[in-house]
Amino acid sequence: MVGFGRRDAARAATALAGALALTLTGTGVAHTGSVAAPDRTAPRATPGYWTGTWEASASGTTPPLPGASIRNVVHTSVGGTAVRVRISNRLGSRPLVLGGVTLARQQPKAPRSPNALRGTMRTLTFGGRKRITVPAGKDVVSDPVTLTVPAAANLLVTLHTPGDPGPATYHRDARQTNFLARNGNRVAEVSGAAYTATTGSWYYVTGVDVRRPQAAGSVVAFGDSLTDGSGSTPNTNRRWPDRLAERLRALPSHRRQGVLNAGVAGNRLLLEGRGPSALARFDADVLSRTGVRTVIVMEGVNDIKSPPNQTDPAALGAAYREIVRRAHARGIRVVGATLTPFGGHGSHTEARERVRRSVNHLIRTGGLFDAVADFDAVVRDPSRPHRMLPAYDPGDHLHFNDAGMRALADSVDLAALAR
Repeated sequence: MVGFGRRDAARAATALAGALALTLTGTGVAHTGSVAAPDRTAPRATPGYWTGTWEASASGTTPPLPGASIRNVVHTSVGGTAVRVRISNRLGSRPLVLGGVTLARQQPKAPRSPNALRGTMRTLTFGGRKRITVPAGKDVVSDPVTLTVPAAANLLVTLHTPGDPGPATYHRDARQTNFLARNGNRVAEVSGAAYTATTGSWYYVTGVDVRRPQAAGSVVAFGDSLTDGSGSTPNTNRRWPDRLAERLRALPSHRRQGVLNAGVAGNRLLLEGRGPSALARFDADVLSRTGVRTVIVMEGVNDIKSPPNQTDPAALGAAYREIVRRAHARGIRVVGATLTPFGGHGSHTEARERVRRSVNHLIRTGGLFDAVADFDAVVRDPSRPHRMLPAYDPGDHLHFNDAGMRALADSVDLAALAR
């Protein structure tokens, strides 16, 4: 184990305190909660429970697209009979005016098409209003709309930003082609002819809930680029949380949980990196989501490998304990995932490898979590345990290709996700 000096201790304590302070600001959101809630808005003849089916964490800000219509393509994990959508201005510094928002199913078998499936276009309202202003630092959730949404289907969430001053809250690494119409309010157009530009990011939309007859709830995959999907094939939904959702859909209906991907490429556990630290964003990206029963935490590699480097496992252990404490206060189980090897990557050193192994020992044996997903054991090369198996390596020795993503997801004990 690498020694933990006074300077490291002070830096880690300051980071932990700062991250905790950030969470106290909160996020203004409607329809939140960690337990699947009965639907209070549906007619008596169609009872159900709201469950999260898709998530993208706010990872940062980017220049705005004033006057544009932005057609985001999102992929459901479970289906339902009604939908509501979360729009975020959480990282913005000015009010966000939306001239209109719609929801539709994408034409099936056309993941790179901006065309909507005819008969599925729905106008979203917020407190009964089509045009809304989202305050800086806040999220809003739409009113429910009736729409039959299949599992493993693509939805189009389209927003018009008539005069957005920015900065725009977005999720940078979507690994999904999304579409832009540069001029005018095109949100209700079924045809995608006006959507002549593309982007690899999701703008403003950070969550989708569906109403289901079962109260199975949802699982949040909380992590960095390894969870966000870096290394997997774009436009195919082959991130490990997508494969986990596929496995869960094979279970009996009362056990088919939604899977929410709260991965952010470049994210760190203790310090701000790409977007807020894991501690700072945990409430917004996990606790405020709908129907959450379990969270799988896979964070810490960037703290070890990126400057300023964390050099003692105790700093990460304290952050894990804080995450577990906050999750347990909401009745949410926490599965800790071991940190996967990155030998061969430019940031790898023997000293950092010792820290990684010490952190993994703490995750496996420290009693921090309700269960452990030993991702390190699944993907490491037995002959060179500081490196991943070549079959899982997309070439950068850090992230995972589609086969590696599948191996991670297939190793998760599904029984550990229920309570």
